[in-house]
Amino acid sequence: MWIKDILDNKEHILALSPMADMTDSAFCQIVRGIGGADIVFREMVSSEAIIRNSEKTLGMTDFVESERPIVQQIFGADAKNMAKAAEIVMKHANPEGIDINMGCPVYKLTSNFNGAALMKEPTRAANIVKEMKQAIGDTPLSVKIRLGWNDEDTFKTFIPIIEEAGADLITIHGRTKKQGYSGKSDWERIREAKEIAEGPLLANGDIHDPTQVQEALEQTGADGVLIARGALGNPWFFKQALDPSFDVSMKERVTVVLDHARHHIAQYGDRGIVTFRKHLSWYFKTNKMKREIPGIKAWRGKLVRVSSYEELEEILKEIENI
Repeated sequence: MWIKDILDNKEHILALSPMADMTDSAFCQIVRGIGGADIVFREMVSSEAIIRNSEKTLGMTDFVESERPIVQQIFGADAKNMAKAAEIVMKHANPEGIDINMGCPVYKLTSNFNGAALMKEPTRAANIVKEMKQAIGDTPLSVKIRLGWNDEDTFKTFIPIIEEAGADLITIHGRTKKQGYSGKSDWERIREAKEIAEGPLLANGDIHDPTQVQEALEQTGADGVLIARGALGNPWFFKQALDPSFDVSMKERVTVVLDHARHHIAQYGDRGIVTFRKHLSWYFKTNKMKREIPGIKAWRGKLVRVSSYEELEEILKEIENI
């Protein structure tokens, strides 16, 4: 059981959050290779697509052994279909855990009663947890939630319901669905959530810099943190959280970016360099590099237009020599 294994050996869990179109196998391999993260959560997949035998969707759950331990997130609104999808994923990829998305605020999901919309329907949410837990047995089942839909106190009644239904771990983002990503993550309410939860709880939201991890843990009392955008462009995040003095040289940044690009192209084919551009825009943000690079805006403009690995390599070598 990944939760117990980690907490038996250390005080807190450092986890990579599931992020659509970002936490794929290629990125998780990079994070794992650098070290520091205890567990990685892979990007969400649709339960409906899984049970309809979508090869593309099932392929999103493929991973290599170096990514373990790993948790696969699934979204959906039908308890039976969610349970069936979890069974299929377990048989196909055998991850260490399954996570249920009950926190995504994006309209595409919530309009179909998925994601954060489930916080408006605690009975439906509980049935999903029960069915999925029954389907996957001893495999840990976690649930990612928000404070609520539009009421920032909904979690107070929601957490006991889904824990009683069988949730082994809860991650809570300190905003409501209505807030989206505006305003500020309410770490005080995450502290209240930890006091309510009987099982382990991870804090999520506005932990953008490794130096904030300890502060978030102290303020919330959580059993760990789930890091999302803080890790984009900075797969060294978890290593830096453990060792604040660790600095990433430009040479190492270039080496890791090229390694990531190779993994990405291996996963998606030659056209993968185009979809890799989204990562390049993160890797070379000034706040991610922690240093000012002369003319970096122009360099970023070139990076987000690269069309081949060779072109990327050439540009990065020039940046490295600035």
